[in-house]
Amino acid sequence: MTHPMTTQDPQWTTHYAKMVTSATEAVRRIKPGQRVFLATGVGVPRALVRAMIQERNRLADIEIVLVFVAGDAPFAVKELADTFTLNTFFVADNVRDMVQAGLSDYTPILMSDIPKLFSSGQMPIDVAMIQVTPPDVEGEVNLGLAVDVIRCATENAGLVIAQVNPAMPRTHGDSALSIWDLDLLVPEEESLHEWILPTPDDAIERIGRHIATLIPDGATIQMGLGRVAQLVIKYLTGKTNLSIHTEMISDSVLDLIASGSITTPDNASEGGQIVTSFAMGSRKLYDAVHDAPIFSFRRTEYVNDVRTIARQQRMVAINGALQVDLTGQVCVDSLGSHFYSGMGGILDFNSGASTAAEGRAIVVLPSTARKGKQSRIVSVLTPGAGVALNRGVVHYVVSEYGIAYLFGKTIQERALALIGIAHPDYRPRLLKRAVKLGLVRPEIGEVDGRIWVGGRELRTSMLLNNGQLITFRSSRPTDWKAIKKMLYSLSEGTVYRRFMSHVKRFPFNRVKNFTFIDQRRDVVVVGVIADGKNEWVVAIGGYNVEDGAANRAEVAFLVRDEWQGQGIGTFMMRHLTNMARNVGLAGVTAETLMDNRPMQAVLEKCGFSVHTRIDGETVHFDIDF
Repeated sequence: MTHPMTTQDPQWTTHYAKMVTSATEAVRRIKPGQRVFLATGVGVPRALVRAMIQERNRLADIEIVLVFVAGDAPFAVKELADTFTLNTFFVADNVRDMVQAGLSDYTPILMSDIPKLFSSGQMPIDVAMIQVTPPDVEGEVNLGLAVDVIRCATENAGLVIAQVNPAMPRTHGDSALSIWDLDLLVPEEESLHEWILPTPDDAIERIGRHIATLIPDGATIQMGLGRVAQLVIKYLTGKTNLSIHTEMISDSVLDLIASGSITTPDNASEGGQIVTSFAMGSRKLYDAVHDAPIFSFRRTEYVNDVRTIARQQRMVAINGALQVDLTGQVCVDSLGSHFYSGMGGILDFNSGASTAAEGRAIVVLPSTARKGKQSRIVSVLTPGAGVALNRGVVHYVVSEYGIAYLFGKTIQERALALIGIAHPDYRPRLLKRAVKLGLVRPEIGEVDGRIWVGGRELRTSMLLNNGQLITFRSSRPTDWKAIKKMLYSLSEGTVYRRFMSHVKRFPFNRVKNFTFIDQRRDVVVVGVIADGKNEWVVAIGGYNVEDGAANRAEVAFLVRDEWQGQGIGTFMMRHLTNMARNVGLAGVTAETLMDNRPMQAVLEKCGFSVHTRIDGETVHFDIDF
């Protein structure tokens, strides 16, 4: 559609007649051997591309430089490889075959560094082909949906050819260009390419829910170029006072606007509430950004600058990955030696978010690829794979099976955390490889099949009278050190009442029963307090289905000394019995010492039918549902 603009110059073709020409005449200014820059994404001038291909017999050795093209890339075919050499900064699906065949080039580089190639002269631009709106009465055109590296390329090109398309929306930010910064104008109206996000599958929905737990109100969000990062944003609609600072936006931001999650006009450090360098989505998105001050389209030099990113309020970076190994190395641009995507802005935003006050850097990936035939969490990266984020700078990794926090963790803790969020089908072999590679202690190999992260049904929370929130969740393999620390903090009396003996040491073989669980028969829940990065275990409890028992389980729990007397035991008992009843158990049993009156009181107040019997110094409880 054409956007009516009150400031548009209706006589622009007359006023700038000396600059106006046809697409064919314009591309005839391109000379053999030149480097031609093409605008990004939806900004690619398709009329000029078609004309350039039609002139292929006259042209030779043309290097086409771009970030990526939305839709078809008709110049990236074998038949034209002798005329047009593609050099792309991102290996999208429309050029992937040519790159992998060695017929096109890929330049791995951070988004923030691309403008430096142009402005420094390292990669001189002979011709820039871009797409703009018609000029207004002040003689300004607008780059519309794509600003990114286009501004810099235009400023450093010897010849600038612009397709003038009334269908291009006008946007705020760094989008405006003087008509005199252009050399040739080619009037050609055509519809813009639309990119429709797929419907989220179950894995994406679960990742989105995990992501939402990591993002506070008032956060500033970046989502990477991949579909996964773009899709999970819709699950933040329950948040408030959000801002966006990202390279790319898609239709997912419209959900946040509609939900009221983006509301306050001054909650971004500079410019509009949604700062981006380009947009790609449906016509609905393109209409939404048209002349809307909430959207600010800025240069890559600004958007991807680590210092700019670090200034944002509670900056959260969300970027997709192809593979993550058990030490935390992240691969984003290749499947082994086959280049698949690009570096994009993952390192820019990972660094900026990690530096920002209350910032969080998150890597997201579904646990499997190729319809479940391949794990994305691997013992070692596929040979030839490039490392975009080294293991020392990775913070959060999220799959549909949970969240692994890696920063500052040991190799063993990382390996266990990542195995815990891998697909269950791949956990046993990942554990075996981890043991063989020396990533985890050999004894852990004995718990094969019991690395498990519990589902949402195990998760609940309790607000104490003093305002402290305790979260109860399933125990994880990475909890064993925190649980050990809790056990060594207990008083001698608490230890004796729980274990009915004077236990002095808690070696791994004892603690592992709290963290490596046979989920077919056992449940272990920990109560933790957290600050977003660190957690402290203050309570632990669970039940074990008894061998030979009539569909019953033995229940037990323990609360750290300084947290006792606040109702935590009663809360855990109710949580555990509810879970046991929900899975169809007939009841639970428990044992306490005669002098353990606090535990007996908790068991007696559980809300079910309670029967007791005394055997020496021990009280046996039978609780029927």
